Amino acid sequence: MTRRTFLKAGLALGLGITAKALGIMPALAKESGRMFQVTKTDEEWRKILTPEQFRVLRQEGTERPFANKYDASKDLGTYHCAGCDLPLFSSDSKYDSRTGWPSFWKPISEKAVGTKTDWKLLHPRTEVHCTRCGGHLGHVFDDGPPPTGLRYCINSAALNFVPAPAR
Repeated sequence: MTRRTFLKAGLALGLGITAKALGIMPALAKESGRMFQVTKTDEEWRKILTPEQFRVLRQEGTERPFANKYDASKDLGTYHCAGCDLPLFSSDSKYDSRTGWPSFWKPISEKAVGTKTDWKLLHPRTEVHCTRCGGHLGHVFDDGPPPTGLRYCINSAALNFVPAPAR
């Protein structure tokens, strides 16, 4: 272990302990080590997902802003998990957050998405995942519009759009 790596690890640990002590952990994060209904090996996931979907859903990757499929979409319908087809978000709760990713102010159901604390940027964020397959969807922030005040910032690669039936 290099000195730099050691110092970075120490800093991250110190920030984590401080955040926990000060009560500034993301309020929405519900840590869970639960098993998911849909489980597959990496090889099985790679067979059903595109490389980008695998990177985002299974390796917790993030798409580039403003260069993804659903950011500017205004079509009516439902956004499903690209890994297991669980309905996650409705176009009724989608809005333009001007962040470059599809944003929603609430999921279809509280049971559709789960959360956990993400420390990858050395400060706590709340990661959002599919409750059926555990796929990484994006993050949720508390700077969204009423009525929830939440912004679910979701990767397009984690979603499949299902258009609403014609009326």
